[in-house]
Amino acid sequence: MGKKVLVFGSFVVDLMGRTPHLPAPGETVKGSMFKLGPGGKGFNQGVAAHKAGADVTMVTKICRDTFGGVALDTMKELKMDSSRVLFSEDVETGAALIMVDEKTSQNEIVVILGACNTITDEEVDSLTDVIEGSAYLLTQLETNVSSVERIVDIAYKKGVKVILNTAPVQPIEDELLAKVDLITPNEVEAEILTGIKVDSEEAADKAADWFFARGVKRVLITLGGRGVYLNTGDKKGILPAYKVEAVDTTGAGDAFNGGLLAALAEGKDLWEAAKFANALAALSVQKMGTTPAMPLREEIDAFLENHK
Repeated sequence: MGKKVLVFGSFVVDLMGRTPHLPAPGETVKGSMFKLGPGGKGFNQGVAAHKAGADVTMVTKICRDTFGGVALDTMKELKMDSSRVLFSEDVETGAALIMVDEKTSQNEIVVILGACNTITDEEVDSLTDVIEGSAYLLTQLETNVSSVERIVDIAYKKGVKVILNTAPVQPIEDELLAKVDLITPNEVEAEILTGIKVDSEEAADKAADWFFARGVKRVLITLGGRGVYLNTGDKKGILPAYKVEAVDTTGAGDAFNGGLLAALAEGKDLWEAAKFANALAALSVQKMGTTPAMPLREEIDAFLENHK
């Protein structure tokens, strides 16, 4: 187990239905399967890091309702620290309505962020002690942005390394970027943020330079099946992805970010950490769902051993 880390982000309950085709407006379609389970980018990443062996404090905000119970039950079952979970008295726990076309695997998703979109400055300030005690903070853009800006600012001032996963993508102030140690967009998010289409290694270099110019220390761009582009300023290149038979790619990015955090907390360099994260993501897409698909440490180690 490495140094303590903090994951700050969203929790929503995923309500997933599989159907022969996605309904047209006004159409009712008979689905073939329904699943309810824990989700949200922040929560998925926290679970991925925890199952990979990291010492994680997970911070999210829920309501004391049925869906909030899903978060607490999951954390209890996985023996995760839930002591810093925040509660809303008046806004319900978030939910994601997911429809999946079983023939094409295309999906349509509506996310209602609920409680985790209402994190106040006071609530963030109450986390100062746990931020201070962490080596890394991993956060995303799925909670209210004011809460992300606030926690990144505290972490930066306390000398805690900030990893920012830029999903779901939205404009980011330069002031926030200047406090980020490592940014982890996918190729689409990188293009939206920088205006540069990341379709080659040269283009990725340009996108990285755009982030460097704004004060980001290290850049990692996930390229789907092509692998991962890394640039630390003094070393750069593409790490290929592992070739596996994907069953469900939902949450692959979250698996990757959680794995990256766990590996960095153990003192691995960015290249080793990205390799570990690639393995975690490759394992996660071979199972259905998000949180339940996150692999255990022994599975990751065995996978790496078999793919030397």
